[in-house]
Parts: sequence; C-alpha cells; structure tokens
Amino acid sequence: MSSRLAKSAGLIGAATMASRLLGVVREMVLAAVFGASAQMDAFNVAFRVPNLLRDLFAEGAMTAAFVPTFTRTLTAHGKEAAWRLGSLAMNALILVTAVLAILGMLFAPQITGAFAPEFADIPGKLELTTDLTRIMLPFLTMLAVATAMMGMLNSLRRFFVPSLSPAMFNVASIFSALAIVPLMPYFGLQPIVGMAIGTLLGGLGQILLQWPTLRREGFRYQPIVSFKDPTVLEILRLMGPATLGLAAVQVNVFVNTVLATGEAGAVSWLQYAFRLMYLPIGIFGVSIATASLPDISRQANANDLPAVRGSVSRGLRMMLMLNVPAMVGLVVLAEPIVAMIYQRKMFTSLDTINTAQALMFYAPGLIGYSAVKIASPTFYSLRDSRTPVIVSVLSVGANLALNLALVRVLGFKGLALGTAIAAILNAVVLLWLLRRRLGGLDGRRVFVSLGKIGVASALMGVAAHLMLLWLAGLTPAGGELAKIVRVAGSITVALLVLAASARLLRIQEFNEATSRVLARFGPRPA
Repeated sequence: MSSRLAKSAGLIGAATMASRLLGVVREMVLAAVFGASAQMDAFNVAFRVPNLLRDLFAEGAMTAAFVPTFTRTLTAHGKEAAWRLGSLAMNALILVTAVLAILGMLFAPQITGAFAPEFADIPGKLELTTDLTRIMLPFLTMLAVATAMMGMLNSLRRFFVPSLSPAMFNVASIFSALAIVPLMPYFGLQPIVGMAIGTLLGGLGQILLQWPTLRREGFRYQPIVSFKDPTVLEILRLMGPATLGLAAVQVNVFVNTVLATGEAGAVSWLQYAFRLMYLPIGIFGVSIATASLPDISRQANANDLPAVRGSVSRGLRMMLMLNVPAMVGLVVLAEPIVAMIYQRKMFTSLDTINTAQALMFYAPGLIGYSAVKIASPTFYSLRDSRTPVIVSVLSVGANLALNLALVRVLGFKGLALGTAIAAILNAVVLLWLLRRRLGGLDGRRVFVSLGKIGVASALMGVAAHLMLLWLAGLTPAGGELAKIVRVAGSITVALLVLAASARLLRIQEFNEATSRVLARFGPRPA
C-alpha cells in the first residue's frame, strides 16, 4: 500500500510539477510585463473573484463530495451507473456555476467596489477591475466541467492526465501574455485584458486535454439533468458543507487580498509570494492527497477504520517528508529565489524585497495547507460533513482576527503570517478530531518522523544559508547567471545534506521516496 501510494503520488507529482513549473514561468512573464503595477493589482483582485468560487464550488467542494460518491457507485454498480452519475453531476454543476457566473457579471461593480474600495482613489482602476471580473467569470463553469472529469479519472486511478490539465491554464496564460496582450491597444483595450482572455482559453484547454482519456475509459456524455436522483442529491448535500469545510484557505487568501488593497503593490507582492509558496503544495501536498483519497474512500465505504487510519498516517508522514524541507528552503532562500524568478524589467529590487518578505511569512503555512488537503476529505469519505465545516468557519474567524491585528504591526507581511498561523490551527484541530474519530493516527510514529525530518531540514537550511553566503562572495550582483548559480548551488548542497541527514537518521519516508525515483531510472525486471 505504501509503495502504491508513493507510485501514485509520484505520477501526480511529476504531472503537477510540470504544471507548477509552467505556473512559475507564467508568473515570471507577468512580472516582467506588468510588475506590481495598478493593472496587475486590478487583475489579481478580479481573478480572485472567479478563482475563489472555483476553489470553493468547482474544485474543493466537487472533489470532496464527488470522488467518494462516484467511487462508491463505481464499486457497487459498475461503470455504466458511474458514467450516468458523472453526466448528472457535471450537468448539475454547469447549471449552478452558470447561475453564479451570471449573477457575478450583473453585480460585478458592487462586488469589486466592496472588495477593493481603495481602488476608486486611482482613476480607472476600479472600473478596470470590474471589467476584468466580468470577462473571467465564465472560467468558473469551464473549471466545473474540468474538475468533474478530473474526479472521474482519479476514481479510476488515472492520475497523470488530470494532474497535468492545470498546465493548460499556464500555457494559455503565457501565450496570451506574449501574443494577445500586445494586440489589445489596437482594439482600444488595456493590455491586461489579454490576460483575462487567456484565463478563458486556459479553462477550455483543461477540458480538451482530459476528454480523450475519459472517452477511452468508456465515458459518453449524456445531456441529462435530475436533481431528484439519490446520488446527485448526496453530492449536492455534501457540496454545501464541503464548500465551507474546504473554504478556509481560499477565504483567508481572499481576506488578504481585500486588506492589502490599501497599500500600492501589496496585492501583487502577496500574490507573487503565494504562488511560490503554493508550488510545493501543488507538487507534494495535492499529489499525496489525490493519491490517498480513492483508497480512503473505499476503505471508509467498507467501514475499515484501521485501514483508513493507516492510509491517513502514511499520507501525513509522506507529506511531512516533502513539505518540511520545502518550508525551510523557502524561508532561507526567499530573496534569491524571488530575484531569480521575478526581478527583471518592470519588477524592481524593491518588489523583490517585499515579495520575499511575504514569502517568508507565508512559508510555515505549507504544513497546515497540505495536512488539511488530507484530513478534510477524509471526514467526507466517512460521511461526516459537519466537523470540517465547523473547523473551517473557526479557522476563517481566527485568520480574520489575526490579520486585522498583525496588519497594524507588520503591514502586508502580517497578512501572510496570519494566514499561515490560521492554516496550521485548521490542520491541528482537524487532525486532533480525526484522531478521535479513527481511534488514533499512529501518532507516535508520525511525531518520531516529524522530529527526524525537522532535524534533517534544519541541517539542510544551515547548509543552504552558508552556501548562499559563499556564492554571493564569488558571483557579481545583479547578473542573471549569478542569480541562477546562487540558487542552484544552494539548493544542490541543501539536497545533498538533506539526503545524508535522512540516511543517518533512518527516515523511512525519505527512503521510500528515493527508492521510487531510483526504480524509475534503474533496470526493469523481465
């Protein structure tokens, strides 16, 4: 089981890494073209509206509610019944998200005015935000379809293509920044409108990439709608609580966006930093959670709580092995990483300093975000929707209180720190309650692994810092090659020290991960 989890997580991680690396390229292009300008602030706030709805309704809630129900139908009644449920769920989600998108378009001025009232102080900034919001809202419906397809493929243990599909969004965004943005002034539009168009192209691309694989599995779309079907009702019933239960991260980020609008450039600094912080979450946290969920759903359906406990424990230990070193690395190398990726053309050295500070304060939240992605869907697999809802609401309240207090002391950096603390609190409470529900989570084993991983990560961080200082004295400041050499050299030494420390400390999860990677490149048995 552990080997299969590592293999599935590896496939998902490889695809997600490609997507996330393209996401970094996307951010590099945006930083070079728009920097932390008023147009970029407007785009980030405008995209936050459909992106929040997407994460709540289309991705987060759909995954938590749909995958366990689809898996049970597939196991109990076969593919034909599962395909029918897939069409019913997809069509219901299309209707719901289309209504939300239309309402959002109608009330876009009021929405953007409420979220970014300070934008009205700069002529045209609030109006631009409103226009961008209207253009991008149909993205929600496209992502609803793509996410339903992703859920069906994951339930069938087809992980690679669904995990790769978000890459299409990044490809479309990069293409738009280079090809569509320069054309916008010829049509009397601001250049940033080209990025809004690229967002819609990215949503369409995610559907087109997954369709052939799903069709080969036997799926045939049926234009059927029924809000009385028992399985559809179950999905919709779970989606409401699931929306709240998985809402904490996105609502907290949204709160940050609103509170940051009062400081010029702060919205963009936080957004650039959050993208970098979310890179290891997407590669490691999401891949492990996605690989674990179908097994947990089947085990929960069979009421095999010891098996569920084992799957959750394995997922948590693997997540810690990957994300604790990533967190330390982001803190130690925040400024050189930001400089290497973003600092050119419109993105200044001041933008680098501010984005790096935000990244350092965001980084501790890595552990909380990733743990929630394992814990919260487990409750839904156990048909307990109330617990994650209550915890999520408390987390949002804690985040708001922390941010309102910390923003007065630390400015925009306080928003990043408050979000990280709230994410950790959310994870701790969920795991404590899940431990009570499952009769334990192999706590001693998890804490022993965490202690070893913490020691190895600390040694890795010291090595990375010392190597960075040494390379800074050897390489000229400001050059592109120098930036790459400093980051690449520091990361290389850090990984070597991490590997040596993990071997000495006998960290089992590290051995499993490296064995899986080496097996891919070693000779295959006949």
